[in-house]
Amino acid sequence: MTTHIEAGTLLQRFSLEGRVALVTGAGSGLGERMAHVLAAAGAKVACVARRVERVEAVAAAIRDAGGQAMACRMDVGDQATIGAALDAIEQRFGSPAHILINNAGATDPTAFHQMSEAQWTSVLDVNLSGPFFVTQAVAQRLIAAEQGGSIINIASILGHLAYPNFINYGTTKGALIHMTRYMALDLLPHGIRVNAIAPGYFPSEMTNPFYESEAGKKEIAHLPAKRLGRLEELDGPLLLLASEASSYMNGSVLTVDYGHSVRLS
Repeated sequence: MTTHIEAGTLLQRFSLEGRVALVTGAGSGLGERMAHVLAAAGAKVACVARRVERVEAVAAAIRDAGGQAMACRMDVGDQATIGAALDAIEQRFGSPAHILINNAGATDPTAFHQMSEAQWTSVLDVNLSGPFFVTQAVAQRLIAAEQGGSIINIASILGHLAYPNFINYGTTKGALIHMTRYMALDLLPHGIRVNAIAPGYFPSEMTNPFYESEAGKKEIAHLPAKRLGRLEELDGPLLLLASEASSYMNGSVLTVDYGHSVRLS
């Protein structure tokens, strides 16, 4: 028996028309790219970050390209700004966010025995508490509106593996991966799916100083691909998890690292 599949019908499952998407840390790097990709797929995109002037520029670029986007300030470590941003999104787009990309992240590498309390708690607040409280606030609004959604947590292969001097970052990303599973179970009855993407080494404002150093260049040369990932290589996993194409995926973690994390050395 031959099953005929219409190309248009197949691709329609990746469409985000009629959906509202929220991207944290959307002012640069992965977050900026993800905001553009979601808008290109048809979503109305809210770009948020602590530095509002950065996300205003991103939102303007999306609108110039024919998409729909807004910008507002959100500090994921400050619950008051979370609520204010979600109010603004609903007022502008007439709906709570159906898609949430928890992308905002921080790092402050130091050896474990030298790490200060501030270095530990500041990374914990952004990388773990931030996704917890933003997701909770988004989910509460979706549940009240009786609407489903898709939450995507941006983790890291350092949530699976260990690397010297990154105990605060790696610990939060490992916890985020497991928190994804708990969120998925608790929100499942409400039609809200929660998955994660664990990128390998990609360029970003946060990581570029290391990659441009001699130590960073040596690290890149040792990667299976002999290069950093390209931002567009995250487009497919992002659209898959954000759209109905992944309607039977919940609590999954997609690793995007060209085999980095499965190689022994």
